[in-house]
Amino acid sequence: MTLWKKPLNKDLMQQSHANTAVSHLGIEVLEIGEDFLRARMPVDARTKQPFGLLHGGCSVVLAETLGSMAAYYAAPEGHHAVGLDINANHLRPVTSGWVTGTTRAVHIGRTTHVWQIDITDEAGKLVCVSRITMAILGEGR
Repeated sequence: MTLWKKPLNKDLMQQSHANTAVSHLGIEVLEIGEDFLRARMPVDARTKQPFGLLHGGCSVVLAETLGSMAAYYAAPEGHHAVGLDINANHLRPVTSGWVTGTTRAVHIGRTTHVWQIDITDEAGKLVCVSRITMAILGEGR
């Protein structure tokens, strides 16, 4: 059974990212599963730090993008999601190619969600693990 309470598809999600940090960093939605979302981000001049490695902050942008999208689409109609807290552990460097993030729910409550985001390199090795807590707000909030 799907977690999603609002209609969603890859094209709709990509269109909503136009002219945002998400599009600037080249983040692309890859897959919508019954209980997960997956997106990728290039490791290039937009996402590297001065020493040629994937910038940890860009990994956090990918993680927050996935967790925020998941919380929004898993919230009831008329509700939206805003971030309360995010953390990230950077486990291995990446110098080129793509990283792929996958988010799954840890907790879906009435007013808060917690999402786990695992980011891997092209070889499938874990690069970063992140967890985001989202507040679920109703209409008018």
